[in-house]
Amino acid sequence: MAVDHTMPVLIVDDYNTMIRIIRNLLKQLGFVEIDDATDGSTALAKMRTRKYGLVISDWNMEPMTGYDLLQQVRGDAELTDTPFIMVTAESKTENVIAAKKAGVSNYIVKPFNAQTLRAKIEAVFPELANAPLNAALEEAAPAA
Repeated sequence: MAVDHTMPVLIVDDYNTMIRIIRNLLKQLGFVEIDDATDGSTALAKMRTRKYGLVISDWNMEPMTGYDLLQQVRGDAELTDTPFIMVTAESKTENVIAAKKAGVSNYIVKPFNAQTLRAKIEAVFPELANAPLNAALEEAAPAA
C-alpha cells in the first residue's frame, strides 16, 4: 500500500498533552488528517466508522488498554491490517514480546522526538523513507 500523507492517523492516549505532542510531531512529518481518542473503546468505535492508515496508541490506559485495543484490532477482519504503533513509558521486555505476538507494527518508548517517530513510521511504511517529508522535517528540526 502506497503511503499518502493525507491518510487519516488515529492517536489514542488518555493524556491530552501526549495527544498534542504526537499530533504536532505528525504534522511536522507532513500528516494532515489526524484524529484522536482518549481510550481504547472510543478508538475502536472510531476505527469502525473510518478507515485509518495508521494507529498510534498508548499502552497504559483505562478501562481498555492499548494492548487490549491492539488485540481487538488484530481480531477484527475489517481492521486487522491497520498499521499499529504502540507507545509506552515502560520498556519491559515482556511487554515488547507480548505486543509483537499480538501483532504490533512497531513500538516506541517515551520520551521520544520527531526523528524517533519518523524512524518508527518509516519502519512500518518503508516507502516513506524516500518521501519529501524528510526535507520538511530536517528544516523543522533544530540542528544537533
